[in-house]
Amino acid sequence: MNSAPITRMETFLRDLQDRICRALEDTDGTARFREDTWVRAEGGGGRSRVMKHGATFEQAGVGFSKVHGDRMPASATAHRPELVGRSWTALGVSLVIHPHNPYVPTTHMNVRYFEAHKPDADPVWWFGGGFDLTPFYPFDEDVRHWHQVAHDACAPFGEAVYPRYKRWCDEYFFLKHRQETRGVGGLFFDDLNDGGFDRCFDLTRAVGNGFLDAYLPIVERRRDHAYGEREREFQLYRRGRYVEFNLVWDRGTLFGLQSGGRTESILMSLPPRVRFEYMYEPEPGSAEARLAEYLVPRDWL
Repeated sequence: MNSAPITRMETFLRDLQDRICRALEDTDGTARFREDTWVRAEGGGGRSRVMKHGATFEQAGVGFSKVHGDRMPASATAHRPELVGRSWTALGVSLVIHPHNPYVPTTHMNVRYFEAHKPDADPVWWFGGGFDLTPFYPFDEDVRHWHQVAHDACAPFGEAVYPRYKRWCDEYFFLKHRQETRGVGGLFFDDLNDGGFDRCFDLTRAVGNGFLDAYLPIVERRRDHAYGEREREFQLYRRGRYVEFNLVWDRGTLFGLQSGGRTESILMSLPPRVRFEYMYEPEPGSAEARLAEYLVPRDWL
């Protein structure tokens, strides 16, 4: 088996995790990441980093994993039946950031690579990834900035790439039982293997490297915005939608749990504090009611 593609991706991912963690620590100014290295009994392992109780970030989790096995979990073979009977390796970096201030959006980013093998057959491989933004009190300039960075990351690979992955993000991060998007979208792609390894690798790197440029300017603009108990309570309520999506619809969560991944690392995406309220309805015309206007796909550029 040719391990060069996996080695190249692993080198990039470890460096990406390091760079993002340093940038988040510098932005927060007080908190530091705690790292837990772990080993998966069935093969592989990773390093999970969590920062808690910072000046800006209530909780931020940035995880790297590289795991492998002899048989694919059911969640993967249902999506890709040609993977039945193949050994596999999966590696990626995934993060979720939950800020204190309700005016700073929650965000998620993931970039990953997958290979599957069996004797006397060509390997099956693909890349996936993306990033999305979940504001509670949206600002149009923030959302436009977010999508402009996403567009610019995709532009060297063709003008059709951003619209396709933007639409895929809107469709994937959609809570069908609520009939609303999880936030204002961004990029999402999976099963990427057209154009050869180098092109796919370069596109995935561009998305991963673009995350900080997309997110940190928004943090700097909103981190000192005044808020009170009302805004905090609404933030905690809307965090419930994050829990609902990750536990009901997210394929990555299901794959991680079914493949015997480290539970604490898989679920570190969940918010540290959250509340649910039966039949909640925001006051008509309020800032809280305004959020609904943003939970439908829109062309932000």
